[in-house]
Amino acid sequence: MADTSFETLLNHARRGESPAQGELLRRFEPWLRLLARVQLESRFAAKFDASDVVQQTLLEAIKAFPQFRGSTEAELTAWLRQILAHALAHEIRRYHGTAKRDITQEVSLDAALAQSSQRLGALLAESGPSPSQQAARRELDVLLADVLARLPEDYRDVLIFRHLENLSHEEIAARMNRSPGAVRMLWVRALAALREACGQELVDPRAGSR
Repeated sequence: MADTSFETLLNHARRGESPAQGELLRRFEPWLRLLARVQLESRFAAKFDASDVVQQTLLEAIKAFPQFRGSTEAELTAWLRQILAHALAHEIRRYHGTAKRDITQEVSLDAALAQSSQRLGALLAESGPSPSQQAARRELDVLLADVLARLPEDYRDVLIFRHLENLSHEEIAARMNRSPGAVRMLWVRALAALREACGQELVDPRAGSR
């Protein structure tokens, strides 16, 4: 199902076909993991594993999928983002030893996740050529998460720290145990690699695994 369109997968998923539901939601796993990582690192210095939160999000999404009424990728990402906010809030409550659900906190988390997602889309718009017609039908933030997942880890880290967490070169240097000058050079190389990868992705949206 790797080359199956979003619309086709969604139609099969709505019929209750488990393989289609799994494939559809897995396409958003890199995006969910990236958003979760940014929130966990900024709030808790990565005391939680983003992958665990994402797996819980996907499990909840599969259970709740019959309730999803949207028809576009944008509507699905908004729905998944709310579920991710719920999963993150649960981890935060567990960390603080509180049991009561806080809707205000989940709304705040959802807003923060949306802001990170917007930054992803903006970074892709700045880094690559104009999307092809097929690529343009996808959400830019989801596309960029796919591209970032395929970059070397140090490239991915420096771009996330700089553009999603808004850290200075000095702050990134402390995080990565490098000198500020080395971080600047790494950032320049990472941006170049991102632009090249974005160009390939936007010319052929199926270039990466889906």
